[in-house]
Amino acid sequence: MQGQEPGGERKRTPSTHIRKLMLTDFRNYTSLALDLRPGPVVFTGDNGAGKTNLLEAISFLTPGRGLRRAPYPDVAREGSAGGFAVHAGIEGPFGDVEIGTGTAPEAAGEAGRRVRINGANARSADDMLEWLRVVWLTPSMDALFTGPTGDRRRFLDRLVLAIDPAHGQRALDYEKAMRGRNRLLAEDRRDNAWFDAIEIQMAETGAAIAAARVEMVRLLTAMIGRMPETGPFPQAELALSGTLEQSIGNMPAVELEERFRQALASGRERDRAAGRTLEGPHRSDLVVRHRPKSMPAELCSTGEQKALLVGIVISHARLTGEMAGAAPILLLDEIAAHLDAGRRAALFEILEDLNCQAFMTGTEPALFSSLAGRAQFLTVDHGSVRVTEGD
Repeated sequence: MQGQEPGGERKRTPSTHIRKLMLTDFRNYTSLALDLRPGPVVFTGDNGAGKTNLLEAISFLTPGRGLRRAPYPDVAREGSAGGFAVHAGIEGPFGDVEIGTGTAPEAAGEAGRRVRINGANARSADDMLEWLRVVWLTPSMDALFTGPTGDRRRFLDRLVLAIDPAHGQRALDYEKAMRGRNRLLAEDRRDNAWFDAIEIQMAETGAAIAAARVEMVRLLTAMIGRMPETGPFPQAELALSGTLEQSIGNMPAVELEERFRQALASGRERDRAAGRTLEGPHRSDLVVRHRPKSMPAELCSTGEQKALLVGIVISHARLTGEMAGAAPILLLDEIAAHLDAGRRAALFEILEDLNCQAFMTGTEPALFSSLAGRAQFLTVDHGSVRVTEGD
């Protein structure tokens, strides 16, 4: 965690920043090279000009399918040979690094993305987490508290991944094992040895996933508690709804695994009738409340929900910086348009305190006028980007 400087001042988390971003056949960009500065970076332009595409490109510098979760073939520029490439030069406390990622024209499906670090093939996309962490907030997340449970699980697991790089592989292993079990159920297989082997793997990875989520909620709750009680972004109360998550702390990990394994074994007939596995961390939920109002987040106004979500993301960014030893890169899509002037000003001050490179988008430069002299302003115009006059 962050320490204190002599005299009692808080030591700033070291900054990581992208100094150069290059795109090839990415969405509406045939070819693009940007020189970027530390601190806030503001992209402005008309709707559909390609602002969010730039944030999406940066989101590929971390494991997963990016902030849109789009199939890779959809990311390649229409009319191109089919592949895309993102290359970034990054500076930070762990040294300078060149990261490249993308797909080959002949590649198809999720396995098509490749990662190279300093010119060498990476073992997996998780290797990028050794150099930088990326956190984002997009308009599609505004319905997080009222939308499907699966959206909140993905949001939670993305929060975990930012501070626990092993979480992504655990989730992949669990999903693979669960798909195998569901296939056995759908085919009405009765091979107990086969079920036993899969359920042991599901129990081991499922318990680890639940434990990582519980730890994230514990750490994030403590960080949220450091926010001003009457600040512009209200404190959120976080809890987990799920059999495994709610059992964490009540029994040793080995006992939790065994209980989950037994539950899977005893539930085979029920799951066979349903055609899928009905119990496990893939059914869990993140429960959020507005602490000052003592109200479920889903019952709050749209503005209150947005402020709650911003507060959670900011607190998570601060936690990530303290846990990883370097401030994460923030991607804030259309953030200013959904906040009043007071909250915008407060957010910009918080970003400065976080010492992070924050990429923000908006249609109106005036929304970011208070950042004049402190941010890099770039104008996006349908496949091209130029420095905004006066920057």
